[in-house]
Amino acid sequence: MSAKSAPRRVLGPFAAASVVVGMVVGAGIFRSASLVAANIGNETLILAAWAIGGLFALAGALCYAELATAFPHPGGDYRFLRQAFGPTTAFLFAWSRFSVIFTASSTMLAFVAADYIAELVPLTPLARGLVAGGAIIALTALNLLGVRTSTKSQVVLVSIDVLALLALGAAAAALMASGTPALATPAVPRGFDAGGFGAAMVFVMLAFGGFNDAATLSSEVRRPRDMTLAMVGGMGLVTALYLLANWAYLSGLGGDGLAASNAPAAQLMARAFGPVGQVVMVVAVTIAALAILNALVIVGGRTLYAAAGDEPALARLAQWDSEAGVPRAAIWAQCAVSLCLVVWGANSTGFAKMVDYMAPVYWLFLSLTGLSVIRLRQRHPDIARPYRVPFYPLVPLMFSAGSMYVLVSSVLYVGWTGCLISFGMLALGLGVRSLLGARRPG
Repeated sequence: MSAKSAPRRVLGPFAAASVVVGMVVGAGIFRSASLVAANIGNETLILAAWAIGGLFALAGALCYAELATAFPHPGGDYRFLRQAFGPTTAFLFAWSRFSVIFTASSTMLAFVAADYIAELVPLTPLARGLVAGGAIIALTALNLLGVRTSTKSQVVLVSIDVLALLALGAAAAALMASGTPALATPAVPRGFDAGGFGAAMVFVMLAFGGFNDAATLSSEVRRPRDMTLAMVGGMGLVTALYLLANWAYLSGLGGDGLAASNAPAAQLMARAFGPVGQVVMVVAVTIAALAILNALVIVGGRTLYAAAGDEPALARLAQWDSEAGVPRAAIWAQCAVSLCLVVWGANSTGFAKMVDYMAPVYWLFLSLTGLSVIRLRQRHPDIARPYRVPFYPLVPLMFSAGSMYVLVSSVLYVGWTGCLISFGMLALGLGVRSLLGARRPG
């Protein structure tokens, strides 16, 4: 890459922090809070879980910042894991992104949109599945036309998300000022339960997802210390917004009311500001979910395209449509898997089912990525590292330990059936890789 086409170091800490917020804040907070409350049953511990999630996500973002500057590559984790643990691990990661992580995330966001639309228009399970599947097909078609999400539209999206979270705080304040009691009568708080808290952390960290993508800024900040300031400031703001949202949910709906709601933000706004507030929140959350879904279609198709380029037997998936500027076959393949997941999850709680399917595999690879910071420092000590993780090796070890904790919690939460399906996809990936190896010439 020429110097002219390389990323330029033009971002200061404030600008970089604002992008970090945009990469992390999404539609998950508008749905996962209910499941966190249902698993913990204690308002103080609910807020503590979200605070812990913010610290953990910060540690992960700092690890990714070092990896991204030392080993820059469009494949991100694919490159880090390949360098640290070899091509088989890297292939399994790419396979999991296609078959589990990105496709389940896309389906999950489609169900978030359907859940909020159902607050205005009652939907049967079949209709809910049709709404989710229709969203995936529509955004796939949009990407195949070569449509791109512009920077301005992403700024608008982030603004909508932040304003929606601030509106929740205003709604709770309005209810308190008017003396309106919480929707559900406060129950006796549950004591700390390790299993329930661990299951809740699976959903907490889902809402903080995106901190690993934030590390892509590391080649564009002016100085290495600006990366630390951006991560600390950006993740601090995200954590504050999430704590505000959960305080608002608990104040306006009560712990039991929050746990029972499929669309807590819309329900809270309806109580505080009536039908108009409800409609505004439904529109905001639906736009956020669809915009993030669109980004997953874009990124997921390109990840599969990049991995397929290393496997001759997958050459058809590694074809690029120059006219539209998209990996057409890879995007269609991702769409097909996502639609299968919609069919699978439409007759139950689709959002939670996608988390069950995705979480064990997702946290398995994040655990390995955290360890790769240490392994790559040992294997490649002479590689230039414009940014280094502070308090090494404490921060990488903390991130890996936390990832393993969420991994174990997700395994216990989804049970043997869920693990069989989730890790079964990895076993299928090993079979695919073995088949591809047998078909390679020579």
